[in-house]
Amino acid sequence: MTCFVVVDATPVEPEFIAQYSAKAAETLVPFNGRFLAKGEVTVLHGEAAHPLKAIIQFPDQESAQNWYQSEAYQALIPVRNQGMISHFHLV
Repeated sequence: MTCFVVVDATPVEPEFIAQYSAKAAETLVPFNGRFLAKGEVTVLHGEAAHPLKAIIQFPDQESAQNWYQSEAYQALIPVRNQGMISHFHLV
């Protein structure tokens, strides 16, 4: 069943975000992941804890988990953590 990784993010250091973003999309390809949406959040109801959101689609939960645990993505986590405060959720 199709599943999604939902990312909530607050930028901290723009130069690290740029480094991370340039490489993170490449790590999705071997796992058939693709961005459905990414950008600033427009609140329709309630409050947004983070101003940015991304929704990444995968063919199944196993692909999403394998992507997140992959050597290529794990290598980017230190750069990600310097660039943003984030939460990743698998749905």
